[in-house]
Formats: sequence, structure tokens, C-alpha cells
Amino acid sequence: MLSGFLFALAAGLMWGLVFVTPLLLPDYPAAMLMAGRYLAFGLLAVPLAAIDWRELKRLTRADWVAAVKLSAIGNFLYYLTLAAAIQRAGGPLPTMIIGTLPVVIAVCSNHRNAARDGHYRWRDLAPALLLIALGIACVNQVEQAAVAPQQLGRYLQGAGLALIALACWTWYPIRNADWLRAHADRNPRAWATAQGLVTLPMAMLAFVVLAVADGTGLPVLPAGFDFPTGPRLWPFVGLMAAVGLFASWLGTLCWNEASQRLPTTLVGQLIVFETLAALAYSQWHRGEWPPLMGVAGVVLLVGGVCWALRLKPVPPSGRERHLPASSP
Repeated sequence: MLSGFLFALAAGLMWGLVFVTPLLLPDYPAAMLMAGRYLAFGLLAVPLAAIDWRELKRLTRADWVAAVKLSAIGNFLYYLTLAAAIQRAGGPLPTMIIGTLPVVIAVCSNHRNAARDGHYRWRDLAPALLLIALGIACVNQVEQAAVAPQQLGRYLQGAGLALIALACWTWYPIRNADWLRAHADRNPRAWATAQGLVTLPMAMLAFVVLAVADGTGLPVLPAGFDFPTGPRLWPFVGLMAAVGLFASWLGTLCWNEASQRLPTTLVGQLIVFETLAALAYSQWHRGEWPPLMGVAGVVLLVGGVCWALRLKPVPPSGRERHLPASSP
């Protein structure tokens, strides 16, 4: 139990780097951060492919197309919109919105997979949804109060982009689970490596598109941006390598280790470590303690997510089962 808890904590601490990186590199547009992160991840996936070479050879053309779709939406579009959201609205609000992911997936599954996996009763989910809504409202109140009137439009853009990122990261695990269920004889690790491999040419293509846009004067990069190095080459390279190694690979490895050691319901609750780490990094970057209302918002969000994750879905047969409140 202790080692599983520590693995989950390590995963959350590493995943939180994803949210602070756009704040550490505010002079790099979101498109550069997206391309740089997944170029690093793709390069890391190449030596990993040697381990699962036999499994990778079993993948069909349709499987590789599915991997491209999953990576395009769950990796590239997700991080593009998330990085842009954080650079516009700051760290706390987008982090809170993404932190609702476990509950949003449960709500979506209520409509999509009820016949296969069962469903959550709305009256059971209602308290969790209320706590989450109140938590986001508290943090939004704090963040919006600090925004100058002339920057309000940019702040609202960030909130909207965070919602798009949430939609991408909700779609990804549902569709990824669909593929794994349909290919129960395949190695999940090899499937993850396959998705990492397809990010490499996609990231290289992203840099080509950025180069063309820069050469033709399209307004994709900020005016005066020195492509491809940018104003701070080595901090950019170092952070992209760190995010690619720790957030994209080692964090997932630690999470898998935790999943093998802990009950599934407990592991689901420990995903809040990512949200807490991201919020802590954001406040550290600001160099200040969060206000009381901001802390209250975080507590409400975490409470709502944990409440929802302790519920058990009603099986398709209609027989209702719930996890006892005292059980982990």
C-alpha cells in the first residue's frame, strides 16, 4: 500500500509539470510547446519500440490509423489548447477545469456505455457535481478579480480553451479503452509505445508547418519570434526533454506501478495528486500563497472528485451496487 501510494504521488508530481511549463516559457507560443513536447516523447519511444517489436509488428494498418487519431486529439490538440489556456488565463483555472476529468468521463459514460458497463445514478452524482461547480466558481472568482478589465477577453479565451482541452482528454481515454477492449489479446504497453512512435513524425510535421508559417508570414507565431530556437533555446530544450521524459513516460510508468499495487477505486482518487501538484507549481511560480477562497475552491473540487470516484455504477442488469463509504 505504501509503495503504491508513493508511486501515485510521484506520478502526480511529474504530471503537474505539464501545467507549469507554459508559465515558465511564456514567450514560446503553445504550438511550439506542443511540437517540442511530443518531439521529445517520440524520440523516447524509439528505443522503447525495441522491447515490444514483436507486438508492434502485429498491428494492422487500421490499428496505426487509430493510434494516429488518438495521438492527434489526446496528445497534440489537448496540449495545444491546454498550453494556450494556461498562457491566457493563468494556471489555477485551467488546472481546476482539467481536474474534473474523472467525473466528466463518468458522466459521458452514463450516456455512451451504460448498456455495457452500467451507469451512475444522477442523484448519486449530484452532490459531487455540485461540489465541483462550487470549487471552480471559487477559483474563477479569485482569478477573474485579479484580471485587468482590458485582459478579460483573453482570460475568457483561456477558459474556453481549457474546456476544449477537457473535451479532448475526455474523448481520448474512452476511445483508447474501446480499442483495448476490442483487442484484449494485445499488450497495452506495446499499444502505448505505438502511440508514442506516431507522435515523432507528427511532431516533425508540426515543426515543418511552423517553419512554413514563419516563412510566409502567417500569424501562427508571435511577431518577431526567432524560429526555431526562440528567445531561450536551452531552457526550451531542457523543459521539453523534462516534460517528454517525466510527464509523458516516467509518470505513466509510476502510475501503472501504483495501479498494480492499489485497489482501483483508491487509485482513481489518487489522480487528484496531479491537480494538487499543478496548482502548487502555479502558486510557486507566482511566489505567493493562494487566497482563502482559492484554497476553498481546491478543497471543494477534490472533495467532489473523491465523492464521485467512490461510487459504483449500477450494473446493466439493474442490480444496484455501491461501494461502502468506509471501504477504500
